[in-house]
Amino acid sequence: MSDEQWLSALQNAKKTAIIQDGKRKIHFLMEDGKEMVEEYNMDTNVLVKRAWKEKGKLGQEIGWVVEVGDPDLPKDNLDAVGIRESSSAPIVARRITKTALEWRIRNLPYPKDVYSITTENDGTIIVRTSNKKYFKKLIVPDLERAGLKPEQERISIAHQYNTLIITYKKPPKLLDMEKKVFNMLSQLKVMKEGDVQCPTS
Repeated sequence: MSDEQWLSALQNAKKTAIIQDGKRKIHFLMEDGKEMVEEYNMDTNVLVKRAWKEKGKLGQEIGWVVEVGDPDLPKDNLDAVGIRESSSAPIVARRITKTALEWRIRNLPYPKDVYSITTENDGTIIVRTSNKKYFKKLIVPDLERAGLKPEQERISIAHQYNTLIITYKKPPKLLDMEKKVFNMLSQLKVMKEGDVQCPTS
């Protein structure tokens, strides 16, 4: 996908904006029927959550899958969840800041020098440990939508409180695309929480 295709998909989507819990929330209904919700911090205008409504192979509703932000905790219904991961299993959460894309992988107790983070030709980032205890392929939808591949020199890592923090410095093309998206969204009419929608006659 190119940045023009992504901008066009957002431009042509049916959009509804609301201010709720101190965040600007925008619901997108894409022309292909996909649904996406984004939440922006009102003070910083930084995206704090992005989720997609997913359908299964047979067209059944699976629910919302979080792309950016903390993953939603599964309900205590084992029929819906299936086998639950143990609470000590590594959990990946994606965040976005003004200048970087960030992954936080919790429950990784190994020291910082054990981790190796590499960019791959298929546009992913691989996290592996020299002790062979952890391996994860991270997809980077933000770069895909901008028509970019990850570059090794943009990656830095930190490790604290059993959490591996991978930071990817945003390239200029992605910053430019985000600015265009924000300019488009800032022109939407926003409903405040509690606004009554008048029925259309």
